[in-house]
Amino acid sequence: MRQKYIIIGGSAGSFKIVTEILEAIPKHFPFAVILILHRLKHIKEGFTDALKIKSLLPVSEPFDKEKIFPGKVYIAPANYHLYIEPNNTFALSAEEVVNHSRPSIDVTLSSAAFSLKEKMTGIVLSGANNDGAAGLRDVMNYGGTAIVQDPEDAAVPTMPEAALKISGTKNILSSQEIIEYIKNLNFEL
Repeated sequence: MRQKYIIIGGSAGSFKIVTEILEAIPKHFPFAVILILHRLKHIKEGFTDALKIKSLLPVSEPFDKEKIFPGKVYIAPANYHLYIEPNNTFALSAEEVVNHSRPSIDVTLSSAAFSLKEKMTGIVLSGANNDGAAGLRDVMNYGGTAIVQDPEDAAVPTMPEAALKISGTKNILSSQEIIEYIKNLNFEL
């Protein structure tokens, strides 16, 4: 089985669907799940713990150069960009903010698109800026699967609308459809 990666980006209004996704993922899920969520840069405690409560999979913030393993949930640390490197590791960076954000969804999706190509699914959820739109376009350009939460289903539709406009993906799913998509991924990829 070749490794598959699911990278989910979200901002304002996305925490609810992220917790629902984590609750729905089965214990022996064979893919890595990487979360890029906009969060307050000065609050380092509590956020990851709140996600751990909802997940059957282990949840952690990766370290620089940490290897990526299937069956784990990784969340970008507060105030760091999270890159996915071609050697299947993470890289952390404190470079300038992108789209008013660090971590930036675009940074992660673009680096993952280049490194992982067709082995990844990128998902953009609710949010109040354009972060994730250019990265999702890169996911499509490198052969990955690009999904956007239906703006009508999103608590804050700005990010999904921008992702649809810039990426051009036709994969528009409601919260529940995103959850079903992830739960029913073909484990034999």
